[in-house]
Amino acid sequence: MSSDTEVTGPEWTISDGLVSYPDALAVMEERVGDILAGRAGELVWLLEHPPLYTAGTSARREDLLMPDRFPVYPARRGGEYTYHGPGQRVAYAMLDLNRRGRDVRAYVWKLEEWVIQALAEFNVRAERRAGRVGVWVVRPDRPPMPDGSPAEDKVAAIGVRIRRWVTFHGIAINVEPDLSHFSGIVPCGIRGYGVTSLVDLGLPVTMADLDLALARAFERVFGPTPLPEA
Repeated sequence: MSSDTEVTGPEWTISDGLVSYPDALAVMEERVGDILAGRAGELVWLLEHPPLYTAGTSARREDLLMPDRFPVYPARRGGEYTYHGPGQRVAYAMLDLNRRGRDVRAYVWKLEEWVIQALAEFNVRAERRAGRVGVWVVRPDRPPMPDGSPAEDKVAAIGVRIRRWVTFHGIAINVEPDLSHFSGIVPCGIRGYGVTSLVDLGLPVTMADLDLALARAFERVFGPTPLPEA
């Protein structure tokens, strides 16, 4: 690719109110189809859902602890059970890896890095953990784990689906959700750890604050989209 190849960034949309999960899936399906057909460009969609649980392709029935608490939807993404609800910023990324690089591991790493860099703007040290999906924070204010290691809580979830190298789903960052709602599942099938939020960590961050941080971090981590050469 020549150094003067034209580039462009994805479209960004922020939805007010709560978006139903089936509606969100329908929008993603349509947009990914349009990207593949060349009718539309990439999209980053920021939204909140009403309280619900989603089941990824690896979800185990025993990890749905309260099946009647909230609606449960098949997500058609990788992973296990996840909670979505008010106070959680969901960012669905419909990106074209045909242009950004056909590397699933690199894409997941960038999603994690997107969260890590956005939260760093609020002085939150969010980290990856080998063998544990999502983004984590150490909680020195809580009793250590049985093995003596520091307590850790999950602050963001990640889920990915890819069709012909165009992505669905994305990230979910806990800003100020009702953390008790997570008790109806084993989040992402990972036992022994808690779930936290920015407000739970003592940070009065608004959705608007986080959205700006996400936009800045996205540009640093993903950069613009290379357009195809003529």
